[in-house]
Amino acid sequence: MAQERIYRCGNEYTNNATVAKAQGCKLMEGGNITVIQGPAPQAAPRSASSPAAPRSAPRNDSAEQRARDSDARQILEMELRKAEERLAQAQKAYANGQPEKEGIESRNHQRYLDRVAELKAAVSRAEADVNGLRRELARMGGAPAAPGPAGPAPAAPGATGSSDPAAK
Repeated sequence: MAQERIYRCGNEYTNNATVAKAQGCKLMEGGNITVIQGPAPQAAPRSASSPAAPRSAPRNDSAEQRARDSDARQILEMELRKAEERLAQAQKAYANGQPEKEGIESRNHQRYLDRVAELKAAVSRAEADVNGLRRELARMGGAPAAPGPAGPAPAAPGATGSSDPAAK
């Protein structure tokens, strides 16, 4: 079966020669052309649903929000204490890059160097965790005084405990 002539008018196609001449359409040449018309876009429902979304968003009263903030702060302070303990343990195990050799490490120096590198990475991760938790607490307001990146663990829990009355 032969296909009728198809004309392209911008993004539209037609097989009506009189309409094509009137609009200045171009004749499509080549193989068979199949055009499937899709559903027309519906702009009205989209614009109607946009204003409804913010209205349906739940609003928290200030007391409820303060309670949530207080709970979040307590959780972060608890996590900070745990992270500081992990940092102290990692620093103790690392022993400033000179940990005691264990077992076969006295005969296999590379194994010792690998363990020292792992301990150093553990110290770095623990320091990053502590610093991240301190930044998060500072963002919430009234964070504890932050010693240096490898600050002593005992000093920070005291600082954290002193900020508890201010949070209440």
